Amino acid sequence: MSIAWVETMVKRGASIGFFGIFGRSEDMRRLDDALRRAGVHPGSVPEGVKLAAVTLMAEHASEPPAIAYPPVGELIALCMLGRENFAAHNGQARLDSAVARLEAALETGAGQDAELILLMLHAKLLDRGLVDFYGISAEDE
Repeated sequence: MSIAWVETMVKRGASIGFFGIFGRSEDMRRLDDALRRAGVHPGSVPEGVKLAAVTLMAEHASEPPAIAYPPVGELIALCMLGRENFAAHNGQARLDSAVARLEAALETGAGQDAELILLMLHAKLLDRGLVDFYGISAEDE
């Protein structure tokens, strides 16, 4: 982890809390809610992954609006659950939307969605079926 990344995270005020003394930051609460609504218990996503996700969001909009979190939660949920489990919780229309975003991100290889997919891959949270179906891999530069 680079110092610049940590400084960005700290400047934004992202916080996971500290032994229950200090509360979670608003962005972390919003992401937890988005994950829960998309069918993933927030506790199943490591705090470091969630911190990285909200930091990626901040790179594209310094203070993302509340409506920016549900699509991020859905993409993370698709990555973790795979197509069938995601569809079972979210329905076919939301699956189609999330898969379209996944495919567009894989095609372009750039942007927030691509960065989120790469984060999930490196965190070993990417569904094996998606990895195999799309041939997702990361190459060292």
